[in-house]
Amino acid sequence: MTASELLQTEQAISFVKETFVRELTSRLHLSKVSAPIAVLDGTGINDDLNGVERPVGFPVKALAERRAVVVHSLAKWKRVRLHELGIEAGRGLLTDMRALRPDEDYSPIHSIYVDQWDWEKHIEAAQRTPAFLRATVEDIYEGLKATEARVAAEYPGITPVLPGRITFLHAEDLLRQYPDLTPKQREHEAAKQYGAVFLMGIGGELSHGEPHDGRAPDYDDWSTETAAGYRGLNGDILLWHPVLQTAFEVSSMGIRVDRQALVRQLALRGCQDRQELSFHARLLRGELPQSIGGGIGQSRVCMFMLRKAHIGQVQVSIWPEQVRKELAEAGVGLL
Repeated sequence: MTASELLQTEQAISFVKETFVRELTSRLHLSKVSAPIAVLDGTGINDDLNGVERPVGFPVKALAERRAVVVHSLAKWKRVRLHELGIEAGRGLLTDMRALRPDEDYSPIHSIYVDQWDWEKHIEAAQRTPAFLRATVEDIYEGLKATEARVAAEYPGITPVLPGRITFLHAEDLLRQYPDLTPKQREHEAAKQYGAVFLMGIGGELSHGEPHDGRAPDYDDWSTETAAGYRGLNGDILLWHPVLQTAFEVSSMGIRVDRQALVRQLALRGCQDRQELSFHARLLRGELPQSIGGGIGQSRVCMFMLRKAHIGQVQVSIWPEQVRKELAEAGVGLL
């Protein structure tokens, strides 16, 4: 890519991000706040994601070499911040999250650098329902559609492809429909058919004894029974990427654990010892608000809106030389 083309891409990235942030903050009633790049280890604030990723850690000289870790996400930090800022029910916060995940496998949609909009909203206990979850997802989806329309108007080469409505499916439904496919293959078929899907119930065991995908036990509620044979108040937003021709996850989100769900999920994962950590103890004492929240990938949204085939076209990261060479030969310019 020429210098001029790179600059045009950077300007388009800024346009997408600024447009979507306006849509998201308005529709969900969020206020932008500052966020940490690292937190102290041993507090329970950092997230475990699938439970196997190693955080980037370092000693802090001024704190007697106490260890700090680069955040994986801010799911639990945001809930504490809701309490500290006294944000009332019906409103929430939005922050730019930057993370490093060195255990991430490289692919066209994965790098070791993660940038996402982390948001969290204070809710009432009575709103811990599938209906409220679906309504929130619909608000986010309307923001995505509005952003796509603005991008198409600004850049005539882009044609809107998002369907009018997002389809809600449970991971158990997909398992029953495609029992011989892997979870990612099931997602592929669902996104291809519907164009936009919110896949619910991720983290808990399905009828065949395995989860659709991993989730940490202490932020999303993936264990609460919602109907006969169905559990979970969380899920992923999946879009059909018109260039990659595959299911494309842009967000992981959910209603957060209450006291009962936290105790239950820690027991299911065999990590009851976490109840002694600062975050978990505060939640169990009832000090933290009920909430719903999630992460929306900034680079993922830009990839989708600008019809890019590789995440390196919308973010600066570290890439193996062989990957750089192969992409250059294919005419894909990395930032």
